Amino acid sequence: MKLVARVSITALACAAGWAVPAEAASADADLAAMQAQLRQMQAQMQSQMDAMTAMQRQIATLQGQLAEAKAQTAATATAVAAIPAPTVTGKPPVSITWDGAPRIEAAVDPKNPAAGKWSFKPRGRLQIDTATVSAPSAIGSKSLGLATEFRRAYFGFDGTIPGNFGYRIEADIANSSIDPTDIYLTYTGIRNLTLTLGQHKPFESMEDTESDLFTSFIERASFNTAFGFERRLGLSAQYQKGMVLAQVGVFTDNVTDLNADTDNSYSIDGRLALQPMVAGGQAHIGGSAHYHDLNDGAATVRYRARPFTHTTDLRFVDTKAISAVSETNYGVELGWTRGPVHFTAESQWMRVDRPGALADPTFNGGYVEAGVFLTKGDTLPYKASEGTWTRIKPKNGLDKGGIGAVQVNARYDWLDLNDVDGAGGGVIGGRQQLAGASLLWVPTDYVRFILDYGHLWLKDAAVAAGTDRNYGADVVGLRAQFDF
Repeated sequence: MKLVARVSITALACAAGWAVPAEAASADADLAAMQAQLRQMQAQMQSQMDAMTAMQRQIATLQGQLAEAKAQTAATATAVAAIPAPTVTGKPPVSITWDGAPRIEAAVDPKNPAAGKWSFKPRGRLQIDTATVSAPSAIGSKSLGLATEFRRAYFGFDGTIPGNFGYRIEADIANSSIDPTDIYLTYTGIRNLTLTLGQHKPFESMEDTESDLFTSFIERASFNTAFGFERRLGLSAQYQKGMVLAQVGVFTDNVTDLNADTDNSYSIDGRLALQPMVAGGQAHIGGSAHYHDLNDGAATVRYRARPFTHTTDLRFVDTKAISAVSETNYGVELGWTRGPVHFTAESQWMRVDRPGALADPTFNGGYVEAGVFLTKGDTLPYKASEGTWTRIKPKNGLDKGGIGAVQVNARYDWLDLNDVDGAGGGVIGGRQQLAGASLLWVPTDYVRFILDYGHLWLKDAAVAAGTDRNYGADVVGLRAQFDF
């Protein structure tokens, strides 16, 4: 037992001795691991601190660059503000305005308006007519009754040329052919004076001078067509200042007739008008005189007129061909407008100078017209520079939410182609009188509709109704038109 006890004690002592060093070794290992981890954390922290330091340096650098950029921008803006405005040394800009159609303009020298402008504007018109003529059936003509036609289909352009020049070129293409109308050059460099060279109207009457776009009835007064008023090639001068308008020109023939050897006539035409204010309205008091030398020993003239519409070729009054050396005609004109009311009247006399001992007949025609607007604020404008009526511009057109302008007119028209007093050699071309009324609707400045009616009285008509040459006829017409 004692031996066993010694052995146990010895074993216990040995175990205790070995246990202490083992625990110490484990503690050292743990401490080393912690120290290594601490060093790793310190290294990471140092790395992060180095990165933050580098970032701060970078931020400081960027802030410096930004401040420098701002300073440079401010300096640049100051320098730009100090630069003077550039001057135009190249071609001037082109402007486009609207006047019923686009008008393209370019100044030659923006610093010198007197140098003038180049400009170009297309222009045109379309008129579609429908009319019916009722006459005694005994006439037996197939050209009466209902008919429709393109009365006019104009297309062209006008504009200005530097140096106070202007131009217009226009033609009628309604009948599948080209019929030149206005083809001329103008000069306005002399104050109050306009010079025109080319084909234009020779100032023959107030209504003939007026554009067909603005007439109160579908057709002009019968004497305008009967006496052969038309555009001709020539040179004219027009003076307008204050209340005075004077026009004079020298003309040859219409350009479509110049290729014929027999068309070598010339004319001298003049027109004078006063334009005073009378009774609070615009008045027109004028007259014209014309001498037309046919310049051909075998020339003839013929005076005739359609029955208040162009849709028929039948003429109830017609002198047939008359041998002639020259024509002399003169006319008087009256007009007045104020507010919704207007009044106008004209008369023309045509004297035919015949060859040899033949007597010289004189014919006459004219009209009296009055009109009133039914729409408030509308009026018939007067154009002083031409001495005639011009475009109606509705105060409340369809384009402005209104109904446009509505006007009613009444007219008495006459044409006497008889000269049977012995002095004229017994020429009997007939006498035509007309009482007419028209209704105009102008929805916008450039669109117009006309409805008119006329009753005709014929005496000594060139076209007999059976054996009767004194009879009546009725005409109803409708026009739709627009222009630009």
